[in-house]
Amino acid sequence: MNFNNQDVDNKSHKSGFISIIGRPNVGKSTFLNRVIGQKIAIMSDKPQTTRNKVQGVLTLDDSQLIFIDTPGIHKPKHRLGDFMMKVAQNTLKEVDLVLFMVNAQEGYGRGEEFIIEKLQNVKTPVFLVINKIDLIHPDELLALIESYNKKFDFAEVVPISALEGNNIEKLLEQIKERMPEGPQFYPADQVTDHPERFIVSELIREKALHLTREEIPHSLAVMIEKMERQPEKEMVHVMATIIVERDSQKGIVIGKQGGMLKEIGKRARHDIESLLGSKVFLELWVKVQKDWRNKATQLRDFGFREDEY
Repeated sequence: MNFNNQDVDNKSHKSGFISIIGRPNVGKSTFLNRVIGQKIAIMSDKPQTTRNKVQGVLTLDDSQLIFIDTPGIHKPKHRLGDFMMKVAQNTLKEVDLVLFMVNAQEGYGRGEEFIIEKLQNVKTPVFLVINKIDLIHPDELLALIESYNKKFDFAEVVPISALEGNNIEKLLEQIKERMPEGPQFYPADQVTDHPERFIVSELIREKALHLTREEIPHSLAVMIEKMERQPEKEMVHVMATIIVERDSQKGIVIGKQGGMLKEIGKRARHDIESLLGSKVFLELWVKVQKDWRNKATQLRDFGFREDEY
C-alpha cells in the first residue's frame, strides 16, 4: 500500500475505507463512478457485473475516502458466485463504514433481508443509502425508510440518486464525519488501486455484456494477453481474449461476418483511449472454455484469486 504523507497534517486530516454493499443492480458502480468522477467500475443493467473489489479513491483537501465496490450479495449458484460472496463479506471486516445500498423502486424483499442478516454481526457503522429516488414519489420514500428502520439500527439513512447526483454531496459529508483521523494512503492523483490491465479488461467486458444483452449471461470473462505502449507509433497495443462457456456463445459474440466483435472493439477502444490518454490499437479474440465458472484453476487464471481478498 502506498503512503503519501507529504503536506498532510495528520491531526486534522481524515481518511478511511468504505464498503459499498447491496443486492445486484442497485447502482453501486454508478455511485462509485460519480463520486470518483471517472469510469473505474463497469456498469450494466444485468446483475453480477462486478466480480472483484474495485477500490475508488477520492482525495479532498482535508480527507481521503477509499471506496470498495463489492459484488452484489446473493446466494451463490457456482464457484464464481462463492468467490464473489466471499469478496463481499470479507470487506465488511476491514472497513471503517459500510454503505448498504438499496433500490428505492424495489422495496424490501428477501434479498435485502438476506443482507441484513449478514449485517447483524457487523460492528462497523452502517448507512442505509436508498438509491434511485428520482424514480419514485416522495410519499413512497417515507414509507420505505420506516420499513427499513424497523429491521436494523442504521447509523444514518440517506436517500440519493447516483445517476442524477441528488444528495451525493450530503452523503459524502456524512461519510467524512464518520472517518477517523489518519494519513493520506494514496497519492492525490490516484483514483484506484487496480492496475490498468484490469480496468481495460473490465471495459471490454462491459461492452460485450451491453451488446449481447440477454443472449449471453455472465458466463463471460476477458483476459488481456498483451498491453504494450509503442512510443514510436504514439499508441498502446492491446490484445485481449473474450472467454465464453459454449460454442453457441462464441458465435453470438463474433456475430454475423464479425460484426458484433467489431462493435464491441469499437466501443471498448473509445473508453480505453479515454482511460489511457492515448490512441489504442485493440485486437479481440473469442475463445471457448467450457464451464469455466466452476473450475478453480480457470477462475485464478482470469483474476479471481481468493488469497488476494
